[in-house]
Amino acid sequence: MLEATKSSESRADADTPANPALAAEARIARIAVTVFPLLVVVAGVVGFLAPGAFKPLAPSVPYLLGIIMFCMGLTLTPPDFASVAKRPWAVVLGIVAHYVIMPGAGWLIAQALHLEPELAVGVILVGCAPSGTASNVMAFLAKGDVALSVAVASVSTLIAPVVTPLLVLFLAGSYLQIDAAGMVLDIVKTVLLPVVAGLLARLFLKRAVAKVLPALPWASAVVISLIVAIVVAGSASKIVAAGGIVFLAVVLHNGFGLGLGYLAGKLGRLDAKARRALAFEVGMQNSGLAATLATAHFSALAALPSAVFSLWHNVSGAIVAAWLARRPLRDA
Repeated sequence: MLEATKSSESRADADTPANPALAAEARIARIAVTVFPLLVVVAGVVGFLAPGAFKPLAPSVPYLLGIIMFCMGLTLTPPDFASVAKRPWAVVLGIVAHYVIMPGAGWLIAQALHLEPELAVGVILVGCAPSGTASNVMAFLAKGDVALSVAVASVSTLIAPVVTPLLVLFLAGSYLQIDAAGMVLDIVKTVLLPVVAGLLARLFLKRAVAKVLPALPWASAVVISLIVAIVVAGSASKIVAAGGIVFLAVVLHNGFGLGLGYLAGKLGRLDAKARRALAFEVGMQNSGLAATLATAHFSALAALPSAVFSLWHNVSGAIVAAWLARRPLRDA
């Protein structure tokens, strides 16, 4: 989540002059989103070619995710949560769509492709994760409702310690043994606590945080790329055999999320900007969290779908955002 996206949208709505500093942040956000997929590709290739250099770093993955979540917390402000009270229907619709469409699609894809248990659990786990950290930027670039995007992403992340383990237990329990209680604890430690810490830092260290906000997209991109390299290194020996089917599963999963997320907004009679926001909030997942949980509770192979998803949803998200940005906003 980026301060520039929220500030830029509010300025556009109020027709006020652009603040050069915030405009610069918006440019940084665009560049980061463009470069991010390239960083992830490079990280994946390096992890595959030099697995010995990254495998020993596997225990650090939860701490790396904590850094990403702390950065997310730094971008949150009280008005982000106030927007939930202003239009609860739209936020609730987004949360329900996210935690129904993606977990359900993951389970159906695993069944349809007859994935082996570890890969099936990996795909389902990605679907049960909260919204991705780049979804707000994609909504901004697509001229969507950034305030709604931030609200849905924030709430989906805060309720993840309860919702994600229960969904994984329900949908993936037939494939492998699921330690739901252990997942709850891991998500609290690696997601909830860092987000809260970032939010508190934003409230009490405003000046210091303001100086680092422009660098947050890059920090998140670099750390997520490192997680991808570690995950790929752990399953390098099986990627050649499983890579094709995993890529197909990820493309289908992400595509269903983007399309059905937009459709959910349309069926909920939301305006065009809100529909665009829901498309990204449903279709983009916190694949870093999914990779962390898969590595900790299952295997490196189970984390492979998360690594591929981390690459693909940023590529597809950027393409869809660019396409939507060129289409006029029309409300029924």
